[in-house]
Amino acid sequence: MKDTFKTINKPSEEILFKDKNSKFFGYAFPVSSEDKVKQYIEDLKKQHHQARHWCYAYQIGTDETNIQFRANDDGEPNNSAGMPIYGQIQSFEVTNILIVVVRYFGGVKLGVSGLINAYKTAAQLSLEASKIVTKTINRHYKITFDYKNMNKVMRIIKEKNIKVLDQKLELDCQLNISVRLKESESIFNAFDSLFEVSISPLND
Repeated sequence: MKDTFKTINKPSEEILFKDKNSKFFGYAFPVSSEDKVKQYIEDLKKQHHQARHWCYAYQIGTDETNIQFRANDDGEPNNSAGMPIYGQIQSFEVTNILIVVVRYFGGVKLGVSGLINAYKTAAQLSLEASKIVTKTINRHYKITFDYKNMNKVMRIIKEKNIKVLDQKLELDCQLNISVRLKESESIFNAFDSLFEVSISPLND
């Protein structure tokens, strides 16, 4: 079971690709929601208010069943900008990422093949300027138990080196934990089999 994915933790450096007087500025951003996508694009439109096109592609999601993606040509000929950018996201096998390429028209038309090459190259350079990291896909659970059962719960936490996200240890105790996807079933069963201890998925 695949339980890792590749992404970036912080925005890339700005890169510049030139072709026949047109300038293509490339940027890569980490994103986890469409709201963040809109925010980054709005910021770039303010920063490059004299540009002609703000073309982009993004992919959000770590599980094959919940991948969201979009490619936008922003006025360029169909599939000459957004899809070449998205192709680089697929080529580098990254997710939770937005790539924007801002174009300043230089007076010379590049033709569709020239545009495809320019947007693809700018996207590639922005990814090469990013630090790509591998992260684990995790499942989060809530464990509830009485104080008297603390020791047996904490023993499993320690034995299996489980990450505790937050805890409330009073008469009724609650732990929120994060575990790797491929270990999630066995850890769930370990707690589920304990008497007077309950475990349930945590809705993030």
